[in-house]
Amino acid sequence: MANKHDEIKNLLRASRQLLSGEKVIKEESYGIKKLHGLITESDEIEYDDTNKINVAKSIEDAIDKDEEGDDEESKNDKKQGFRISGGVLVLHGKDSSDLELTTDEKTAFQETMDEFVAEVSDMVDFNKLNVYPKNVEWSGKIIDFDIEFYFSIGEDNGVYINGDMVKMDEKFLDMVGKLKTYYDKFKSKWAKVLAIRKRTND
Repeated sequence: MANKHDEIKNLLRASRQLLSGEKVIKEESYGIKKLHGLITESDEIEYDDTNKINVAKSIEDAIDKDEEGDDEESKNDKKQGFRISGGVLVLHGKDSSDLELTTDEKTAFQETMDEFVAEVSDMVDFNKLNVYPKNVEWSGKIIDFDIEFYFSIGEDNGVYINGDMVKMDEKFLDMVGKLKTYYDKFKSKWAKVLAIRKRTND
C-alpha cells in the first residue's frame, strides 16, 4: 500500500512539473527523445522560458480592448447622470459644456415619463435615458406584459420590444399600438432637444 502511495505522489509531482513547464522537464524530454532516436519538428528549436503564452492575460487584454472600443473618440467621451423624479437622465459628450442639464431638458424628461405612464402603461420600470450628441436612447420594462421596450432616435431609430413567450391577444396588440404611437411623440420631443443642444454647443 505504501508503494502505491509513493508512486501516486511521484506521479503527481511529475505532473505538476510538466504542467508548470519547468525547463528541467523540457530538457529531460529532449534527452529521452535523443536517447531513443525520436525526431520531432520542435527538436531544432531551443527551449525558451520567455516565449510562454499567458492565455488568461491575453483574454483579459482582449476584453479590456473591446470595452474601451477601437474608436479613439469614444475614449474621450464624458458622461453625467441626473436623477429626476425617480428616473435617470444621462448626458454624454466630449467636454463639460455637453454635460450641463438645462431646465427645458429636465422638463422634457419629466414629461416623457409622465406621458408614457398616461398613454402606454402605468406598470413600468424605466431604465436610464441616454442623450448622446446625435442620438437618444431609452428603455424600460412593461411589467404587466413582462416585455422590455427600447427607443432610439439615432442611426437605429425605431421602437424595439423584447419578451419571452408573450401571449398575442388583443390587450398585447393594443399595448404595442400605443407603444408605437408614443414613440412618434418621443422622437419629435427629443429630436428638438438634440437640435437645441447642437446649436448651443456649436
